[in-house]
Amino acid sequence: MLIISPTQSGIGGIAQHVRGLSSFLKKHGHKVEIISSENTFTIPLKGLRNPSFMISSFLKTKFKKGYDIVHAHNIPSALAMKNSQGKKILSLHGIFSKQIDKLHGKTTGALSELYEKDALTWADVITVISKEAFDHYSNLGFKVHQVPNAIDMNLLPKNEERIYKKQIIFAGRLSKEKGIDTLLEIAKSLPNDIHLIILGSGPEEDKIKDYSKSKENIHYMGYQPKEKTIPLIRGSDILIQPSLIEGISSTILEAMVCKTAIITTNVGGNKEIIENGKTGILVEPGKSKEIVEKISYLINNEKVKESITAEALKTVQKYDWSHVGKLYLNIYESLLN
Repeated sequence: MLIISPTQSGIGGIAQHVRGLSSFLKKHGHKVEIISSENTFTIPLKGLRNPSFMISSFLKTKFKKGYDIVHAHNIPSALAMKNSQGKKILSLHGIFSKQIDKLHGKTTGALSELYEKDALTWADVITVISKEAFDHYSNLGFKVHQVPNAIDMNLLPKNEERIYKKQIIFAGRLSKEKGIDTLLEIAKSLPNDIHLIILGSGPEEDKIKDYSKSKENIHYMGYQPKEKTIPLIRGSDILIQPSLIEGISSTILEAMVCKTAIITTNVGGNKEIIENGKTGILVEPGKSKEIVEKISYLINNEKVKESITAEALKTVQKYDWSHVGKLYLNIYESLLN
């Protein structure tokens, strides 16, 4: 099998998904090769990463033969998928054109939507990770399978790291669509006795780095590997994720396993994972004041927090790779048969 993905390292959702899928397939005796920006030429500049990966991965697949399945992740991988031999699967980790619209404006978003529609016709099977994406692409006339994001619950580190008595955490890509402006507003309004740890890297990194120097309870720790990130999530009272758009977030799934309460936005896949007031708390995007109020509420109501995290742990079981991996195997087998 050949997997094509813009990335396979870091804490981003696509990277974690690709690593998890590859690990699951190898455990079940499948040979897996990955083409990604980590082993393919990519221009490391904003706006050029994906286009350069599209071209270099396309050229690289000219020399790749003998695969029965080619599994591409997100639209930048579709051109290389088209160029490959084997049955073709395209997995979308969100609504691509909407993501581009948010990041780069409506003109670029409109162009990406045209390319996206072409790319979808190149696949034998299309999968999406959320119901929102399922509805969107189905309404465009495509036959789509929903296979959610997943984590390997047994591989998550079991230790916890609590640095502060009242500790909350954000872990993710530091980019506009993750609600970084809202995160900064939260940081400005957060009571001094509640400490916010921020993990991650990305185009908005300088904003976070600069602001963290101005308040003693805001701690920017940069990108951290899983072995460091999970203990910090386990040791935190709350994980906050103020995203403007979101698929099925691996970080939210991990926080559910860690029994860390979650406050996130009422968008995309978040609405599918979190039942408001039962397995987490949902707020509308951009509502930093409300998020701060909910943080204080959960910090001061331990029984409510314990009830929410207990229900979340029950819910997250269906997102383990032991279940989700079989959904992919069923799709592969149906294609080959």
